Amino acid sequence: MTRSITTDRRRATALAAGCALLTVLATTQAAGARTQGADAAAGVRQWATDARTTGAQLGAPAAVTPASGPADTTVHVDPALRFQKLTGFGASITDSSAAVLYRMDKRERDALMKQLFSPGQGNGFSMLRQPLGASDFATALYSFDDVPAGQTDFGLKHFSVAHDRAQILPLLRQAKALNPRLQIIASPWSPPGWMKTNGSMIDGKLIDDPKIYDVYARYLVKSVQAYAAAGVPVDYLTVQNEPQALLRADYPGTDLPVAQQAKVIERLGPALKAAGLRTKILGFDHNWAEHPFDVKAHVDAGEDPELTYPFDLLNSRAAKWISGTAYHCYYGDPSAQTALKASFPGKDIFETECSGGGITRTIGAMNSWSRSMIFWNLALDEKHGPHTGGCTGCDGTVTVDSTDRSVRYNTNYYTLAHFSRFTRPGAVRIGASVAAPEGDTAPLQASAFTNPDGSTALVVYNPGTAARTTAVTAPGVQVTTEVAAGATVTYTWGRR
Repeated sequence: MTRSITTDRRRATALAAGCALLTVLATTQAAGARTQGADAAAGVRQWATDARTTGAQLGAPAAVTPASGPADTTVHVDPALRFQKLTGFGASITDSSAAVLYRMDKRERDALMKQLFSPGQGNGFSMLRQPLGASDFATALYSFDDVPAGQTDFGLKHFSVAHDRAQILPLLRQAKALNPRLQIIASPWSPPGWMKTNGSMIDGKLIDDPKIYDVYARYLVKSVQAYAAAGVPVDYLTVQNEPQALLRADYPGTDLPVAQQAKVIERLGPALKAAGLRTKILGFDHNWAEHPFDVKAHVDAGEDPELTYPFDLLNSRAAKWISGTAYHCYYGDPSAQTALKASFPGKDIFETECSGGGITRTIGAMNSWSRSMIFWNLALDEKHGPHTGGCTGCDGTVTVDSTDRSVRYNTNYYTLAHFSRFTRPGAVRIGASVAAPEGDTAPLQASAFTNPDGSTALVVYNPGTAARTTAVTAPGVQVTTEVAAGATVTYTWGRR
């Protein structure tokens, strides 16, 4: 395994170097072929937000206001350089999110859902990641097959998604009606407690027994079938949220080593196929790099931290059933995605959970082959809840006040808006290079996309403390404008 992983890393380094060379070439060629004249700015519009942006009533993109003086930075867009297709952007209607949304008056809730999911009248969220059973953001600890302590249910006779029928599934159907192209990723935070070594959904491991692997695979298939029967098809499925996490003392979690995840997937893949389901399996579902806390927990337990988990999983026999790899943004660097893509170019990359990552991590994930960016809770209250444990300071995409039901649109909302309002599922990431002045310690960050209708969206973020006079260039496009300090700007041109 070590030899193959070393080879993988060499390939990743070669790919990164090649991409860097292409970026330099694209920028150099653009500098010598900029289109001159007013026609080059025709049809280019911009939509900007910064840390002071509040409220949801954000207007349509405005015409670009030309900056005075020469540009100090150039962002060049090259549609000839094509990378991954987008699946979408969104969040998670956790049990907590559903509870918060159901505190609202129906008319107000409907208006908010339209603001979040409608492609024409709102953010156009097109992807959701849904917990199968309780997560750290839930109103109760539950799975879809709970039995009294000491009992088992290998026949899954007690299986039920009744808990989700009250609030979660109606909201998912509403979101799907608002955006028919919405796709769902489903992830369990824990198998039912009776399948685990400690008999609990909190912490512990999956019992190492073929009968347990079989029943867990059947449990996941029944979960997908139950959601589909309720009008919510599941497009992607992971088998364990954050499988490297030990010591989760107050919310559901399971330490699932590579070998065990592979054994589950080897059964799950054929079971999904036999059931006639088109749901694709994503592996891993954890951070870009293993957090030192989790490394120490494994070492203290006398276990291998499995620092190359996603590589090992895609080198296992289970790989034939795995469509791609799911990542979280909480530790490490998104370049880990590029390294994995270089080693397994036929496997997709998805970003399935991020909270507080902001625009930098979103651009980084997009520029490292991710087909999605899914932030955590869609909605929470002003106390960052309700929740069963875990994160006590996580923000929802929106905050719904528990007293007056007023809605506050958070940074996550605006970050996602810069992508989800201006790209559509099936859009392709294209080349976007930044030529910054020498000595710039906080250069602009950029990512660009071509939509299926031929339009282009370019997202630019200025992490610096000073405004940047910026030239945006592309075939047939040349505009010079100002990007304020701390601002994010989406530029659009072409057909819409």
